[in-house]
Amino acid sequence: MLRIAICDDSQDARLNLHGAIERSLDSLGQQGEIYEFSSGEGLLRWMEKHTGEIDLVFLDMEMGELDGMETAKKLRSAYEGLQLVFVTAYADRVFEGYSVSALAYIMKPPKPRQLEEVLGRCLESLHKDSGKVFLCRSGDVSYRVQLKDILYFYSDRRQLTCVARHRNYTFYGKLDDIQQELGGGFVRIHQRYLVNSAAVDKMSGSEVSIGETTLPVSRSCQHGAMLALTKAALEDRPCRKD
Repeated sequence: MLRIAICDDSQDARLNLHGAIERSLDSLGQQGEIYEFSSGEGLLRWMEKHTGEIDLVFLDMEMGELDGMETAKKLRSAYEGLQLVFVTAYADRVFEGYSVSALAYIMKPPKPRQLEEVLGRCLESLHKDSGKVFLCRSGDVSYRVQLKDILYFYSDRRQLTCVARHRNYTFYGKLDDIQQELGGGFVRIHQRYLVNSAAVDKMSGSEVSIGETTLPVSRSCQHGAMLALTKAALEDRPCRKD
């Protein structure tokens, strides 16, 4: 299911685009959840508390205090994997989106064929990047978290928490299953902790440091964790050219 945001300061424009997107999703045989925002500021405030809950944003170029381009720049700097589409009534603004890697431009009013093409490209991109993200579900909400943003997972009985750079995600599952799903880039250091090897700053004795956070390394995991983290560090080191 695609999670889509529409950001436009015109209520009529939001309603028209909302309906057009729903019809295009139906034509593609896809389901979607659509959120509406009347300003870039409102969208950015909401995104701070809902990181990972949106796949695609339709941005009106001509808005109030914070226009579509400025909103896009702030979104791109904070949420690298977010898909952005500009909606504008002015053809001369079409080339501005290259600086924020916009997925597409759509002229107002949007044509069904254009919307279907954009939604199809978004779905294709999400499928292509599926190996770079971790998907988890908490209640009725699904989250798509970039693997590079994950610091570590910890377990409290059946409840797991994914600690990422921007926020934490809590859901039910087993740490063993997460370890198997994510593979060698994530290292088990304790019965309760699974760390992203790329996020580890150092391992000293029975502790691992990730930024200002210190996590325990159990005796049973110590040898394997040291080998795995050393191997990961060597693989990340650039090749020397003589």
